[in-house]
Amino acid sequence: VRLHPKTDGWVEQLYIGTTGAPVKQNAILLSFYSPQIVSTQQEYVLALRNLKTLQASPFEDVRSGAEELVSITLERLRFLDVPDHQISDLTKTLKVKKALHIHSPANGIAISIGAREGQYVTPQTELYAIADLTKVWVLVNIYADELPWIRIGDQARMNISAAPGHTFMGKLAYIYPYAESQTRTVKVRMEFDNPNLLLKPDMFADITIEAGAIEDAIAVPSEAIIRSGLRQQVFILRAPGKFEPREVSLGVS
Repeated sequence: VRLHPKTDGWVEQLYIGTTGAPVKQNAILLSFYSPQIVSTQQEYVLALRNLKTLQASPFEDVRSGAEELVSITLERLRFLDVPDHQISDLTKTLKVKKALHIHSPANGIAISIGAREGQYVTPQTELYAIADLTKVWVLVNIYADELPWIRIGDQARMNISAAPGHTFMGKLAYIYPYAESQTRTVKVRMEFDNPNLLLKPDMFADITIEAGAIEDAIAVPSEAIIRSGLRQQVFILRAPGKFEPREVSLGVS
């Protein structure tokens, strides 16, 4: 999750200020002052007071207009990501608050923090990047001649130098539909559970894919293939001491 403010403003206070800190969903990340949010709160309070005054009006159009104004300003607050608990407090107390709380939309780890207290931020500012590292993707480069052996769902074993003697078990989840221009390899994506967070982003790993066997395949040693440059041939034993060349089409090597 990459978190950006919906409007310009200033960071008042950071509640999560350390990269790598665990974050719970709906936890307060920071408080944020925005003149636009303050003015929208003021409009909402005025709309509520106007509705209270006009609720007893004998004219239906007047009452519905006041209700619609409350609904419109409430929607604007929600579009600006004002949290529900602050909207509820504003509705009850009619007191405008300077600071808006920004909450975490997901559980995870704060892998980057893009603002500090007192900093002026805009919608282009990435306030936080939050990642759930309990399940990780591992990207593996596969050579083209290995592609026929692998399938989505194949099991994989992984070892890393940071956890000697420990083998992680995962599966092949996706085969990218293009080759890398420099290496001429194809990336595949593995998924591994990471409950103890031993696997860190950007680590290197050794992967063994438990590819399925190809059944009913005709196989010969590669040394038995005679490659002339124009065709590939094998020699068939017809009788003791008698051999016959046969042209063949090669499959997976």
